[in-house]
Amino acid sequence: MSADTADLLSKSSYYLPVYAPRQLVLERGQGARVWDVEGREFIDLAAGIAVCSLGHNDADLKAALLAQAEKLWHVSNVFYTEPALRLAEELVGASKFAERVFFCNSGAEANEVAIKLIRKWASNAGRDAAKRTIVTCRGSFHGRTLATVTATAQPKYQAGYEPLPGGFRYIDFNDVAQLEEAMASGDVAAVMFEPVQGEGGVVPASAEFMARARELCDAHDALLVFDEIQVGMGRSGQLFAHWNWNVTPDIVTLAKALGCGFPIGAMLAGPKVASAMGVGSHGTTFGGNPLATAVARVALAKLSSAEIHANVARQSAALRAGLEAINAEFGLFSEVRGMGLMMGAVLKDEYAADAGKLLDLAAEQQVLILLAGASVLRFVPALNITDEELAEGLARVRKALAAYLAAR
Repeated sequence: MSADTADLLSKSSYYLPVYAPRQLVLERGQGARVWDVEGREFIDLAAGIAVCSLGHNDADLKAALLAQAEKLWHVSNVFYTEPALRLAEELVGASKFAERVFFCNSGAEANEVAIKLIRKWASNAGRDAAKRTIVTCRGSFHGRTLATVTATAQPKYQAGYEPLPGGFRYIDFNDVAQLEEAMASGDVAAVMFEPVQGEGGVVPASAEFMARARELCDAHDALLVFDEIQVGMGRSGQLFAHWNWNVTPDIVTLAKALGCGFPIGAMLAGPKVASAMGVGSHGTTFGGNPLATAVARVALAKLSSAEIHANVARQSAALRAGLEAINAEFGLFSEVRGMGLMMGAVLKDEYAADAGKLLDLAAEQQVLILLAGASVLRFVPALNITDEELAEGLARVRKALAAYLAAR
């Protein structure tokens, strides 16, 4: 490490110490490759945690941003802007279920307004506070605000932030019997979960769980809410992940890949709830910003394309095959699971404690990967990753795992 890089890293002491990044400073990117300030090239199989779904430095995204930057940056929601109006129409149309959209800045904000919309809809229907319960799943991740971290049924994210807001009930993911029991009391206003759990270990919903959730919500006059912040916008192989199960939600939340690196979130509301909030019932200063929505329009168009979906299908198969081949050689994983280009390699129990070390070794081999939970290696590369980039990334992952076993 050079003295200049060491000096840059020393400035991390000014950060609130809530992160533990790898000890490198990234400077630029192109496609599925990034370079640090020392000029080292890395294959990026993390994509900003499933954000940079068109890779780095995409020419069309950059052109949209620069063109809008020459026009108008911000006016707030006191006025309309053309990019936001056009994106609203395009996103609602692409969804096949929604009537209205609310734009915000992040996934946590999108889930926060979804929670508020659920409660407002229930209130409008005459339900008292005790009958506005939201059912969520253990292993979920819905955000870091107080409401969304409470919806996130993982104690490790909640500890120390009590008292937490009330009105949430937790069940095990994919457990139909627990879902039926949770709704039996008649006080549930909504069921909210990720079609593929991300932080919970890259776990897809079962077809039975998805279908039964819709049936139970209909039977109990409750809303079905899909958090597609990580798995949406093409990552599953279809533009919206829930299309893979042919189940229609009442609300969907989006962020991450919607802006492909430019911060934006969105909540899509179906006909049952689209009119539940009126003027003054919610708001945001930066949501629907013209820069963000101009970029998101291009991202949406490209992520909707048949070319992207075909590439996801091909590279998903290649990624799974590559990880299974590595496992056949080294025997580190108990399972490779996931959907599309959201894949998790589950470390066997005897290796699980070294998960963080494996990320460091991967960085040493100049490939960027992630964890999902404590013991699952997560791979969420750009959806337009090339054959060459993926093959090189897998080769570097193999070298990292070989180095780990050699040192054990």
